[in-house]
Amino acid sequence: MADRRAAEAHGRRAETLAGLWLRLKGYRILARRVRLPVGEIDLVARRGRQIAFVEVKARKTRRLGEEAVPEKNWRRISRAAESWMAGKPALSGLDWRFDLVIVLPHALPIHLRDRWRPDFASTPF
Repeated sequence: MADRRAAEAHGRRAETLAGLWLRLKGYRILARRVRLPVGEIDLVARRGRQIAFVEVKARKTRRLGEEAVPEKNWRRISRAAESWMAGKPALSGLDWRFDLVIVLPHALPIHLRDRWRPDFASTPF
C-alpha cells in the first residue's frame, strides 16, 4: 500500500512539472487528471486553436518514457478525449492531438507533440 501511495505522489509531481513546462511553452492547462468511465487523461492543454491531450510519464530515460505508453493506452486516452470534448461544445471547432511529456530526473521535461494519432499506428512523428 505504501508503494502505491508513493507511486501516486510521484505521478502527481510529474504531472505538475509537465503542466508547468507546458505553461512556460505558452499552453493553457484546461484540465488535470481527467477521470471518465472510458479512460483517463493526465493533462488537457490548449495553445491557440490546438487542444493537446497529454500523457505524462516519469521515467529514468527518454527511451523508457517513449515505451511506457502502449497502443491500447493511447486508444483509451483517445476515447476519454472524445468523451471530454463532447461535453465542451465551445471547443468543438479546435484541432486536437495526443502528446507525451516525459519527466526525467535532473533534466527538463521532454515534450513529444503529436506522439500518437487514432487513425494511424503509434508510429513516432
